[in-house]
Amino acid sequence: MNSKKIHTPLDKETILHLKAGEHVYLSGDVYTLRDAAHKRLVGLYDSHHLVGKEREKKLDISGQIVYYTGLTPLLPHGCPGSAGPTTSARMDKYTPRLLDAGMVGMIGKGPRGLDTVRSIRDHQSVYFVTVGGAGAFLAQKVKKAEVIAFDDLGCEAVFRLSIEDFPLWVGVDSKGKTMWDTMLG
Repeated sequence: MNSKKIHTPLDKETILHLKAGEHVYLSGDVYTLRDAAHKRLVGLYDSHHLVGKEREKKLDISGQIVYYTGLTPLLPHGCPGSAGPTTSARMDKYTPRLLDAGMVGMIGKGPRGLDTVRSIRDHQSVYFVTVGGAGAFLAQKVKKAEVIAFDDLGCEAVFRLSIEDFPLWVGVDSKGKTMWDTMLG
């Protein structure tokens, strides 16, 4: 299987050339974002209160990729013991708003709803999937983890992760084609 190696931040040209079903290895920084953090972040964007500490901590997701994961507590070397993906469809209600705010990509597991696929297409962004149940393996690809916001949420806090050769497949490409379409023929 041919794989591409790509790095964050992803530029528009890279995103536009990714194809549904394609295997990639991603390196660079991504931000974790789960249910509780999504709700809080969208509330801050909608109320125009993303200022002060959140802005100082670089919580602005414009141009960023978010990873739908809740990390296990960090080990002494500063990385999680497990970093597996969570079901992405739960984030569908927040995704269009965050794409409007400039988010360029997401990582999770499972298919997305039709409205979310359309929003990904309309924003020319990308949705990656990775293997569920492989959290300990995926944590080995995390080289650094740092809480940057919402530390009161524990494992659902927003972390900046530095990842290296993180294995992914393009679940939804910038044209709205899904890997599930390609599997069906």
